[in-house]
Amino acid sequence: MAQEKLLVIIPTYKEIENIEKMIHKVMSLSSGFDLLIVDDNSPDGTAQVVESLIDKYQNRLHLLKRAGKLGLGTAYIAGFRWALDRNYLRIFEMDCDFSHNPDDLENLLITSVEGSDLVIGSRYVTGVNVVNWPIGRVILSYFASVYVRWITGMPVKDATAGFVCYHEKILRSINLDKIRFIGYAFQIEMKFKSWIRNFTIKEVPIIFTDRKEGQSKMSGSIVKEAVFGVLSLKISSLFGKKD
Repeated sequence: MAQEKLLVIIPTYKEIENIEKMIHKVMSLSSGFDLLIVDDNSPDGTAQVVESLIDKYQNRLHLLKRAGKLGLGTAYIAGFRWALDRNYLRIFEMDCDFSHNPDDLENLLITSVEGSDLVIGSRYVTGVNVVNWPIGRVILSYFASVYVRWITGMPVKDATAGFVCYHEKILRSINLDKIRFIGYAFQIEMKFKSWIRNFTIKEVPIIFTDRKEGQSKMSGSIVKEAVFGVLSLKISSLFGKKD
């Protein structure tokens, strides 16, 4: 039997401090993940580092360069399309800054193989597993997920999580042209659209460690998009709109 095709998608913008270490780490994992870096024209040379390593990891490391900083959601959508065009079976999202431990990719994969369509690396499924975040940001993130559960009814403890594994059938079922949000609301929207399509969702516990190098991409506009985006998602679903 041919080995399943597995792809990890990592969006980057100014990740020069982390990118090489992250590539080597993902490539070292025993399950044989392929890796796609989606870089938004980082001015610090992030894409050039990726290019310098492509020959080393032949046919496993890939780079998708975009014209500028176009948002997290659109980066993942571009990565999803790239993956589906190449018939990857399981597609993973994760950050470049080591806030997501690459070793946990193996746990997400095991849970997916056991039958879950969407697997979420969850900070909150067994309490609050966050390291090095200011208390204000922990509270904001935790209660954002409480708010999402209250508004949508979706039984997910970590709705804004960006460490996930999708079975390809989810991504093929969703009209990616109709995804509306580009910040953290993108993560909520994708989970919500998976849930209302009755795909199975499983959360596995992870420990989230705030970045040690590079700069956070969090902003007030991203939080605002998430708050009001959830309401619009729920209202649309009440009118039978799955797209």
